[in-house]
Amino acid sequence: MENIILQTNNLTKKLGGVNVLEDVNITLYEKHIYGFIGENGAGKTTLMKILTGLSHQTSGSFSILGKSGKKEQESVRKCIGSTIEGPALYSGYTVYENLELQRILVGNPDRDACDNILKMVDLYGSRRKKVRTLSMGMKQRLSIALALVGNPPFLILDEPINGLDPKNISSLRKLLQKLNTEKDLTVFISSHILGELYLLATDYIIIHHGKIIDVLTHEELEAKCRKYICIKTNTVPLALTVLDREFQSPEYKVVSDNEIHLYSCLDKIESVSLAFMENDIVVTEFAVSEQSLEEYFLDAIGGEGNV
Repeated sequence: MENIILQTNNLTKKLGGVNVLEDVNITLYEKHIYGFIGENGAGKTTLMKILTGLSHQTSGSFSILGKSGKKEQESVRKCIGSTIEGPALYSGYTVYENLELQRILVGNPDRDACDNILKMVDLYGSRRKKVRTLSMGMKQRLSIALALVGNPPFLILDEPINGLDPKNISSLRKLLQKLNTEKDLTVFISSHILGELYLLATDYIIIHHGKIIDVLTHEELEAKCRKYICIKTNTVPLALTVLDREFQSPEYKVVSDNEIHLYSCLDKIESVSLAFMENDIVVTEFAVSEQSLEEYFLDAIGGEGNV
């Protein structure tokens, strides 16, 4: 049986009489990587702030590593690595000094920890640089290093990919996967780059208007991501007329002025193609595709969103 890292019970947060979080119930198990997905303002950062002690819930409760009391949680939070709303760094100190201060603060006795972690996040060569001279991407990596210096079993990362170039995004993904595999690290991570979360996470939690609307594993996501026929044509209205006339209750979505996603008729691909040809519909693309994580998310929240 898997051990529970985090469990929330009807967690609610009100701001100005508005529910920023409403009856949030989630359970996170150790050794998983959870991708936390939602639009701007959906409540992702608010939940992470509550879990890390930077804010407090209006009602409801939660337990971390089995601890639910306030005093117990204060001590157990030392076992959590986190970065919330961007790096919190001492700009006048060097990279190494920032990490050494954090090592002392969390009580890690390993004097080699700072050098080892800086090598992990590819900042060892910049360890003597003042933080104010670093690029945004380097500051993000240092922030992640600070979260790791206490050897936490649980890592909470709010938009850690912001400011990273593709190479560093890939490096961070590989690092988190390595720590998850080799050190049983549990990760709770939010990001606007859903394609990257798809590659990284083992599980997904979708929040919308402060409510959890879906929780699923990577395998469940793949099973739910529907296949469809992608049809691109400059005569979408005519194509829809043909589909409605020739096929029984076709299920489709008009994606743009020149694109249709046909979810039914996957077993009648040749018949669909022939029907278009017989009606002189010029098709520039006709292929079977599958929903991405972003498309699944947009369907889950009921349409277009600002992730």
